[in-house]
Amino acid sequence: MRLADLELDLDVFAGPFDLLLTLVLREEIDLLEVDLAEIVIAYIDHLEQRGELDLEAATEFLVLIAALLELKSRLLLPGEEPEIIELDPGEAAEELLARLLDAHRYRAAAGFLSERLASEEGYRFRSAPLPPALRRAPLAEAAAVYDRALLAGAIGSLLRMPEALDLRHLATPTVTVAERLAHLRALLRRGSFSFDEAVGEADRVTVAVTLFAVLELYKQGELTWTQEQPFGEITIEAPAPAPARAGASCVRALRRVPA
Repeated sequence: MRLADLELDLDVFAGPFDLLLTLVLREEIDLLEVDLAEIVIAYIDHLEQRGELDLEAATEFLVLIAALLELKSRLLLPGEEPEIIELDPGEAAEELLARLLDAHRYRAAAGFLSERLASEEGYRFRSAPLPPALRRAPLAEAAAVYDRALLAGAIGSLLRMPEALDLRHLATPTVTVAERLAHLRALLRRGSFSFDEAVGEADRVTVAVTLFAVLELYKQGELTWTQEQPFGEITIEAPAPAPARAGASCVRALRRVPA
């Protein structure tokens, strides 16, 4: 819905809303004689008839009606003669929108400070003056809270280097890919075997290196594997020899026949 579609029928004016704004700003119609409440009621009735709400148009209407309310309130208050207003509806809307944005920023900052104050409620200290007895006590009679030797020892302990950690109890596995390749080739010479048989009760590092060795031998065509079901036993064996092609056999036979 556009504001130009809003038709008004007031005591002092009958016509579109944008024309009313123009006449008011040109002072051809006295704003004090315009009933702004009737304009708002007419706008609500128009929305009910259309059955839909355009947020952009509604926002523009609210800004403009708020500007009219501000101008009318200034005219109603006693004071000096108001200056001549030479703002079109767009400029008035922009000025009021800037004020609303400033107010929104101040409210957001106040809300942020309020939340920070509430979150630190249990950590705030109580501000109170010193008791009169302490204020009259001389500095010579003030006693230390901690012993100086104890404080010096605590600071000195921070300067000492800590002892080195003893890692001798940690076993570092040393297994190479070449060793696992030789182990797998030895098992292949005996026939097929399972992957569990190849690793036995080895540690995790040895299992990982053995798996890498299996992939390397498979890449070179020295072994293959089968697994009947997911997570089942992996059987490793040497690949079957490729059968000779019939065409190559015939060529070799023909070469043996004398011409």
